[in-house]
Formats: sequence, structure tokens, C-alpha cells
Amino acid sequence: MRTHGVRVFASTVTLLRELRRRGAGIAAASASRSCGTVLEAAGVAGDVDVRVDGLDAARLGLPGKPDPALFLEAARRLGVPPGRCALVEDALVGVEAGRRGGFATVVGVDRQARLRGAMLERGAHVVVRDLADVAVVGRRSGTRDPVV
Repeated sequence: MRTHGVRVFASTVTLLRELRRRGAGIAAASASRSCGTVLEAAGVAGDVDVRVDGLDAARLGLPGKPDPALFLEAARRLGVPPGRCALVEDALVGVEAGRRGGFATVVGVDRQARLRGAMLERGAHVVVRDLADVAVVGRRSGTRDPVV
């Protein structure tokens, strides 16, 4: 990371900031112990309300994916049940964790167009190649519709 930085997808930042503008609660959940460093390097750490990372998982004894514990902890910290959260994930085990955790919407991101079928089989409600393909269609008045 120090030498090459991180790869930032502009569409991801755009969606994140649009959700933030609309008042959605946003969590970053990653098994990586360097999640905070990655968010900082990408310039989006300030756009995230909650972070649950590999350091938290180790401290709390959370099992890894496809167990949904990491994502459920993020939803808990947002103060919202998973059935009211959307989850965006680019790995098959993460999609499966979202389904197992009962998240309202599980969005699979398949940038290489190789995993669509497998993501749908594992529980994705929708699979996109890029988050530019996700439309934010509205928000219920007076609520914070969260994204994990």
C-alpha cells in the first residue's frame, strides 16, 4: 500500500457519497487488519460511520466468512437490524455471509464478469459489474437506510 497506494473505483466513491448525502448510515466491514489504512488511502474514511475490521474480529472472537458475524457486528454498531441493511460484497463467501445474516439486499460486485451465477446461487439479490450500475432510488422519510 505504501509503495503503490490502493486502487480506488470512482463509481464506488460516488455511490458512497450519494448514499451519505441521502442520510444513509454506512459501515465498512472487512476481515483485513489494514481496513482503516485502506479507507484512509482511498480518501473515504470520513464517509464511513462504522468500521469493523480484522482487529475487531480478533478481539471479539468473530468467525470468518461465510459466517455473517463481521457484517452483523457492523449492523449492530449502526443500530439497525440486518433486515433493513443493504450489503455490497465482491467475494463469494461474503455474498453467502450476507444471505446467512438476513441482510435485506445483497449486492454482488463481479468486476471480471466471472462470478455472476455463483453469486446468485450463494444469495446475491443482484449482481453488477460496477457500482455505477446501482441506482439509489429513494429513501423513506425520516430514516437512515444503512449500507454495510
